[in-house]
Amino acid sequence: MATDLEIVCVPALSDNYVWLIHDPVSNETVVVDPSEAAPVLAAADERGWTISQIWNTHWHGDHTGGNAAIKALGAKVSGPLAEADRIPTLDTGLREGDSVQIGAHVARVMETPGHTAGHIVFHMADDALLFSGDTLFAMGCGRLFEGTAAQMFTNMQRLADLPGDTAVYCAHEYTASNGRYAAVAEPDNAAVAERMRDVDASRAAGRPTVPTTIALEQATNPFLRASSTEQLAERRAAKDAFRG
Repeated sequence: MATDLEIVCVPALSDNYVWLIHDPVSNETVVVDPSEAAPVLAAADERGWTISQIWNTHWHGDHTGGNAAIKALGAKVSGPLAEADRIPTLDTGLREGDSVQIGAHVARVMETPGHTAGHIVFHMADDALLFSGDTLFAMGCGRLFEGTAAQMFTNMQRLADLPGDTAVYCAHEYTASNGRYAAVAEPDNAAVAERMRDVDASRAAGRPTVPTTIALEQATNPFLRASSTEQLAERRAAKDAFRG
């Protein structure tokens, strides 16, 4: 599914990706999870864009560190209501089923606790876009810092049910490491080996490996493909200890 939104990847910190979303019709610009302000503002300025909104998926500093400086220029901050006490710049708290907009484009909020207690993701169904923060990665999922394997399994099941052509914009470049673990978790999965050839080529050329798609994750992500809470828990523990 095509979208007329312009989406720009802004690398930040050591391995973060910040996403700029621009609607050429309304001339509005949103930034998702600005870990730091300087590269985000530079990317927007380069294009003549003014950031009017910040969408946060969770409270971690590598997702909110740029909030204050960007907000000072006029942007409004929306993020998880459950983490309002940990995001001091927050203007609007969001719950499951709430929505935010950029122009006429609507993003519905899905609560995906696990990585943090109040983590949310933004699903733009009409544009076939998902901004997944640290819940769903290319061939991975977020560490369970504040939640449970049962919660993450529910998240994976919900996200796996989205249309396969949904483009997934996650917040870190973890794909190579995730893929090496996926090859261990599912050694007979030929789709993983095939995908890793593309991943290795992209990284060698200095290109991001994301966005991915729900269909690609259905085929190659050992966490999205887990058949039970127990299997997800086993795989998450194994990935936490993985050094490959």
